[in-house]
Amino acid sequence: MKLSCIRPQAGGAARNTRRKVLSLLELGAPVPNLRTRTVAVAVGGLLIASGAIAGTAAQANAVSSLAPAITAVSAASTGDLSAPAKKEIAMQLVCSAENSSLDWKAQYGYIEDIDDDRGYTGGIIGFTSGTGDMLELVQNYANTKPDNNVLKPFLPVLRKVNGTKSHEGLGQKYVDAWHQAAKDSVFLKEQDKLRDSMYFNPAVSQGKSDGLSNLGQFMYYDAIFMHGPGDSSDSFGGIRKSAMKNAKTPAQGGDEKTYLQAFATARKKIMKQENAHSDTSRVDDAQLKFLNEGNYDLHTPLKWKVYGDPYEIK
Repeated sequence: MKLSCIRPQAGGAARNTRRKVLSLLELGAPVPNLRTRTVAVAVGGLLIASGAIAGTAAQANAVSSLAPAITAVSAASTGDLSAPAKKEIAMQLVCSAENSSLDWKAQYGYIEDIDDDRGYTGGIIGFTSGTGDMLELVQNYANTKPDNNVLKPFLPVLRKVNGTKSHEGLGQKYVDAWHQAAKDSVFLKEQDKLRDSMYFNPAVSQGKSDGLSNLGQFMYYDAIFMHGPGDSSDSFGGIRKSAMKNAKTPAQGGDEKTYLQAFATARKKIMKQENAHSDTSRVDDAQLKFLNEGNYDLHTPLKWKVYGDPYEIK
């Protein structure tokens, strides 16, 4: 982080700024750095954006004594996408891209082949028969409800087609069974649980570790469930590594906007390699739009487009 100083200068504007800083200092309040998103703490007329300061020994001691406060302020600048209101926004944003709707709770029964070589895509975030998460979902559902479970008989076939784009042994009977299961609250809860444990929670956790805002954590979430949580070059882990080669995360002392731009660039490169995901408007016209607007906290109202269609959360 950088050290920012407000120096006494001639002119009312400088004096007024200094007066505001000193007033906040007297109240023991954090002072926002006016040039960056970094939160600073005022000490002796100086704005401190890190634990280091060039000045007198007394000033250095003052900063040292305020280290816990500085840490707390820095932590407060990191978002928490798991907060209920923010998580709801995240679900709606994803649904606009995945299902052309904001009503994500209406998607539990959704299932079709979208020609992405991953077999069937179904449920609230697009679990797929070809990548393992649909198999895990149905297995969890069968474990929780072993009797009168309409999807349980398809487990052997799901194991067989896992890793392929094949529908052999599934077909319309499986689609009908999925629709029927979507009327069961147990199945809905299993979708929620797997979404959170496999995708949402890891994305938020990694985002917090990287010092990201709600927007940054959402960009991680949108990427991790589309590309998978692995470390290959075309997975979330690989995309993150690629971005970090070009920009530091906020936790590493980097600028969040610069890092998220690098992350978006790395992700779009991977998306364009897949025919089903070659349209990058969910990144360009939503995520990067919010980033350029400075809406790091995903505060409403939100307006964006996906595939040319406009959406709004008021």
